[in-house]
Parts: sequence; structure tokens; C-alpha cells
Amino acid sequence: MAGMQLTVIGCSGSFPGPDSPASCYLLEAEGFQLVMDMGNGALGVLQQYTGLFEVDAVCLSHLHADHCVDLGGYWVARRYAPGGALPPIPLYGPAGTDERVAGVLQGSGETEAASVRERFDVRDLTVGTWEIGPFRVTTEHMNHPVETFGFRIEHAGWTVAYSADTGETDALVRLAEGADVLLSEASFQDSKDNPPDLHLTARQAGEHAARAGAGHLVLTHLVPWYDRERSLAEAAASYYGPLSAATSGLVLGPGAAQ
Repeated sequence: MAGMQLTVIGCSGSFPGPDSPASCYLLEAEGFQLVMDMGNGALGVLQQYTGLFEVDAVCLSHLHADHCVDLGGYWVARRYAPGGALPPIPLYGPAGTDERVAGVLQGSGETEAASVRERFDVRDLTVGTWEIGPFRVTTEHMNHPVETFGFRIEHAGWTVAYSADTGETDALVRLAEGADVLLSEASFQDSKDNPPDLHLTARQAGEHAARAGAGHLVLTHLVPWYDRERSLAEAAASYYGPLSAATSGLVLGPGAAQ
């Protein structure tokens, strides 16, 4: 594989849909595999695109179930692997990530955060820039009711920005400035009843992408009961570049097969 490759594992918003798990994305470069978010149903579909134990690191944008709950199943897989328990891999997330995963495991007999840390090297996210494997990762706080991080991930001249869950925020424009791909949530459609500071509409996703000068806007976190074509049309009213709606299995990037 030449360059970075992004595979959409799950793009359904708030809960799994009939054709996609909740949020999960696989980034690959130089043999390193980074998973961003692992929402409901993601662990099963992830195995269509990589080996169960080939993931090198995981990043969680926030601790809502549709972005993290399948880490409980992944802990079980790593704890009871056929060849014996596997060593921990880095798990980056907001403060309290170990307790959140322990809560998912409640009733399994091993619910302490210390047990979680035996399989995951839990590291608290902060706003800033650092390296994860071959990737340069930059984070910003998003506009969501719980601590939530958006990501800018760069490798070999190619950049993807990921909004995670957010309402309107200049931080997303900063993360996505000049990015080749902006994976932007578009949970809502135009309505006067949408609550503020929770999620973006598709039109607002387009506005953020346009302000950032992003090269390709990919709408994601699409709630199953909304019509995707309407979301695309609303985004196209404010963003005039390449535009698509995420689907499970979508592959993007210079490392993608042509």
C-alpha cells in the first residue's frame, strides 16, 4: 500500500443502521493500523477489513456508546485470545475511558478499570499534536455535551479531518483547513426544531467544509431514519466541491486500490 488509506467501517449516527454499524474508521499506512472510534456493531464489520488482532492503536473521540461500546467486546477478544491474553495496545480517549470500558463489561466478573488497562494502554487525550505510529495527529475540542475530540490525521502529504460529534464550531474549520478529506457528521437535516450545540445539519457540515477549503466532504454519522439524498442536497447548497455520503466499506486515500 502506497500512502494512507481510510476505510469507513461504520457511519451510522446514534445507533447502527440496517447497512452500517455506528461510528468506526480504519486508517492504514506503512503497515500500521489505527482505528478511530468503535461504536455499536463495529467490531464485527472491522474484521472484514483487518485481522482481529492486527489493530495497532485505537482513538476514541468521546465516550457515547455509539462511538465506544464495542471496545468491551474487543477487550474480551484480547483477554481470551486462543494463544493467551494479548499485551495492551494504546487506547487514546477522553479522561475516564478506562472506567467507561469497565462499565460496558459490568457483569463479566472483571469490571475494574485496572482490568481494562491490562489489555489497553489507556492514554488521556489532550488538545495538541503528536505522533501515533506513522501518523501526525492533531486534536481540538468539539462542541458536544461531553468532552469530545475532533481529529486531523496527516501522513505523507495526505490529510483527513474527522469532526466526531459536534455542533457548530470554529475548531472544526481549523482542523479541516486544506484537508484532502473532511469526514463531517451530518446528523440533522434543516429544521427549526434542531437543538443547538449537539450535532451539525448537512448544510452546516457543508458550510464548515467550505470555510476550511476541504478538498472532499464526506457526510457521516448519518441517522438511519433520514433520507441520505436529502442530506446530500442540503450539503450541496453550501459546499460546491466533491461531496459524498459515507457508506460502510468506503475506501479513500492515496493508498486505496484504484
